Amino acid sequence: MRTLAASALFLFAAGMHTGSASAQSLSCGGTLSSVGDSKFSVTQRCGEPVSKEFVCVPRPQVIWVPSNYPGAPAQQIVTQQCVPMEDWVYNRGQGNFLGIVRFYNGAVESVRDGERVR
Repeated sequence: MRTLAASALFLFAAGMHTGSASAQSLSCGGTLSSVGDSKFSVTQRCGEPVSKEFVCVPRPQVIWVPSNYPGAPAQQIVTQQCVPMEDWVYNRGQGNFLGIVRFYNGAVESVRDGERVR
């Protein structure tokens, strides 16, 4: 029973992570900034962003609740936890998409496209 619950949790967590990350890079002056790069290296390559925003990204968290009955197993509960991250937005020029770089613990967690600049 616990193996099934653990497998379901793993699939749920993997699905949450896959949906939030992207394998893109941000091209700045012929160099790329990608997942794992520090804030310092992104700033060196791309300059200052047009905006910085702190965001709360929900991620699954497992909580074990002890049973009220002696000998009964603990109950597993999956909740959403707020993980603080920072989004930096880069303007790639008219007709291009905004570049959004998400940082987690000071390193690039993902890079994605925003709206098209008009």
